[in-house]
Amino acid sequence: MKLLDIVALLQDLPELGLIRGQVGTIVEIYEPDVFEVEFIDSNGRTYALETLSAFVLMILYHQPRELAIA
Repeated sequence: MKLLDIVALLQDLPELGLIRGQVGTIVEIYEPDVFEVEFIDSNGRTYALETLSAFVLMILYHQPRELAIA
């Protein structure tokens, strides 16, 4: 995962008020598997900014696999 990747949560995080499937953007990398992820609503307002492990995230791709990996 890298800066500005679009990610989705793989599990509910009720202690943070987040649920599986919510989409965010990696805005900071603290360690190889620890990221600051910003979650925004459809109006562009941040509703959560959390430090999360790569283990609870998956990258979302909006293009064919061969272009996304390049």
